[in-house]
Amino acid sequence: MKKHQIRIVGGQYRKTPIPVPDGDHLRPTPDRVRETLFNWLSHFWDGEFAGRRVLDLFAGTGALGFEAASRGVALAQLVERAPVALAGLRAVQSRLQAPAIRIHAGDALAYLQSLPAPSFDLLTLDPPFGGDWLTRVQPLIQRALLPGGLLYLESGTPLDDTPADCELLRQGRAGHVHYALLQFAAMQKNRNNDRLESGCDAPTLSESA
Repeated sequence: MKKHQIRIVGGQYRKTPIPVPDGDHLRPTPDRVRETLFNWLSHFWDGEFAGRRVLDLFAGTGALGFEAASRGVALAQLVERAPVALAGLRAVQSRLQAPAIRIHAGDALAYLQSLPAPSFDLLTLDPPFGGDWLTRVQPLIQRALLPGGLLYLESGTPLDDTPADCELLRQGRAGHVHYALLQFAAMQKNRNNDRLESGCDAPTLSESA
């Protein structure tokens, strides 16, 4: 049984329905928030989504990853472990037949730890509320994001403690949902001398949607 549906809000697959399974405690990113996020991305990427690589951890319904694929990214990698959610993801993937969409069945933290090198331009983190997931994922961000890459966070509480190695670009709130877009600063391992370097030199832009 399907509880309700949401829809892709923009791009090639606009208006494509995405089922939200009943009883799976899924909480898809609201349409208005997704539209705001992708307007932000369009601004910071100068409207160019082609060639971008997106990692949607805790994919759930896949709303963020499918939205990215609809806008024309080179890769939309979705990571999810719940069987009911995975079935929904695969059903939409089959319907869209979008070559950019990849689905990984497994744990989000284990997936990050398995990455051999950073390769993503955008990491979206919309984990289940109340599990302190953002704190647990934070030390692993550098395994996924390229220097200067973007990080999208979503939470049921105010995002007061954003990662220290990131620069806040935008933030907003829709009802009980708090969300923000940050830029990841270079904090990459120097393979020559095995030390870490870090810094944040992105300009601060604090407009809210």
